[in-house]
Amino acid sequence: MSFTKSILCFCLFSIIFSNCEDTHSKKNKQSPEINKDTVSVTTIKTQKSDSISTTIDINTSLQKEIDKAPFKLTNENLIEFMTAYGQKNPETLVKVTTRYGDIHIQLYKETPIHRANFIYLVKEKYFDETFFYRVAKGFVIQGGNSDRQEMAVKRFEIGKYTIPQEPVKGLKHVRGAVALSKQWVDNPSNRSTPYEFFIVIAKEGAPHLDGEHTIFGKVVKGMKIADKISNVPTDSSEWPKENIFIKAEVIR
Repeated sequence: MSFTKSILCFCLFSIIFSNCEDTHSKKNKQSPEINKDTVSVTTIKTQKSDSISTTIDINTSLQKEIDKAPFKLTNENLIEFMTAYGQKNPETLVKVTTRYGDIHIQLYKETPIHRANFIYLVKEKYFDETFFYRVAKGFVIQGGNSDRQEMAVKRFEIGKYTIPQEPVKGLKHVRGAVALSKQWVDNPSNRSTPYEFFIVIAKEGAPHLDGEHTIFGKVVKGMKIADKISNVPTDSSEWPKENIFIKAEVIR
């Protein structure tokens, strides 16, 4: 690796690990106030090191390296990219594997951007670095985040973006429904976070969430596995006391 590329890598990793909103340290974890009836993006914090400065003088050579940075998804290029990606990748069935067993999720063609995004993340192996990290008993289980550095790196590589809602008439947050979570603050359009999904566990569903999230799939096999996960011991922030690792693959 050239000296210039080494500087670039150092700068990028310094920035992500000092500023990433989605990293988490269980050793230093605080217990935020949890709203039991909402599904939001979990902000996961790490200690910030004062020993590394992220401010540097960027010379011409380094700027050229930055300009050649790999493609990243943004709000500006999302629709065009996912529309084309969805046409080339029409799959609608994903298997999520855990130590408790497999959960099969059928994705809806009626939510094309959400479907394409989920397929894209599965094929990019993003979820393989994540957990079912939130268990709200009798309500939902939520996956797509972790306290591993690999997850933060993967998010950085894929990009920072959100997804506009794709409401489908008649789709409700019934038991087994699958939707993406969202930021509840500074999000007037209810845009979805691309990385974190949840499965409704409640027998009566979660009708108060209707209209708040885009439902883009449903569990067609493995609800008993989802129920097992929903009953694991958790701490006060609803994080399972033992990590529930995820692996995901496209079936068809």
